[in-house]
Amino acid sequence: MDVLTLALLAVVVLLALVLVVVLMRQGSGNREAEQRMQQQLGLALSQQAETVQRVEKSLREQEQALSKVVTERLDRTEKATGQIVTDLRERLVRIDEAQKKIGELSTQVVSLQEVLSNKQARGAFGEVQLNDLVQSALPPSAYDFQVTLSTGVRADCLLKLPNPPGSIAIDAKFPLESYSLLRAVPAGDAAALLAAQRAFQQAIRKHIADIRSKYIVPGETAESALMFLPSEAVYGELHANFTGLVEESYRARVWIVSPTTMMATLNTVRAVLKDVRMREQAGEIQKMVGLILGDVKRLDDRVDNLKKHFAQTEKDLREIDTSTTAITRRGERILAVDLGEEPTALPPKV
Repeated sequence: MDVLTLALLAVVVLLALVLVVVLMRQGSGNREAEQRMQQQLGLALSQQAETVQRVEKSLREQEQALSKVVTERLDRTEKATGQIVTDLRERLVRIDEAQKKIGELSTQVVSLQEVLSNKQARGAFGEVQLNDLVQSALPPSAYDFQVTLSTGVRADCLLKLPNPPGSIAIDAKFPLESYSLLRAVPAGDAAALLAAQRAFQQAIRKHIADIRSKYIVPGETAESALMFLPSEAVYGELHANFTGLVEESYRARVWIVSPTTMMATLNTVRAVLKDVRMREQAGEIQKMVGLILGDVKRLDDRVDNLKKHFAQTEKDLREIDTSTTAITRRGERILAVDLGEEPTALPPKV
């Protein structure tokens, strides 16, 4: 029974009491009628008191049922909150682990011993040595071997880097014949030496032109490519006695590398890839923190709603108690005025 029903009941009871009082005044000359009216008035008051008691009992039962429901919901909310806190701690632990990994990645330094440790790679030639170097330095997802480009040519290796710079093509070249001819020139034979140098330059220059035209594809690869010389001796000869040819390769955006410098280049590529992964991990961490903050915000909203429900329930109970007290007092006053007696105390509330 809600507050509106209780108020209507009180109005009906008051009207009945007023009617009884009027009838008693009209029949005051008849003693028997007066006694009968008095009995009816007492009966009405008794019924009103019983009704109030039933209403109070019903309200108490409803209050107990509401308290039980609220307690169960609080228990479920507490369990849910505990689960959220547990998940939050687990996510924070994962965040700490990710941060530790980021710190480890940022402090790794590749030493010269690591660059020169692969004896098999240094002793191999051409594509085999290139493949060995790439496989030993990069994860499988960072490269592909024997990739056919849109131009129809096949690159020995393609390093898959994000833009910029984009994928970098590598082609292994070993001008063995021209280098052997250069090394075989007799001492003091200037003409033979000049011819051997021209042949060596021509071979290297042709390799540079081929790589520039075939392995630098706008929109598909980076703006530069690598020419891998699988011999430290050839690389040393080139940089020691043919610096002009090296400068031509720079202008053509073809970078000449040996096994040692290739390893250093691959480690640079690996650092770039690690930086990309760290950025992705940082984005995942931010996303996870955003989800946690959203969970906490929804929890706050639900707690606020629960507080509002409690406040409204408490207000309704106070208003019901006020209405019940007012009805009881008014009935007592009417009975006391009409009968000339002291207000009769009602039975105590259960």
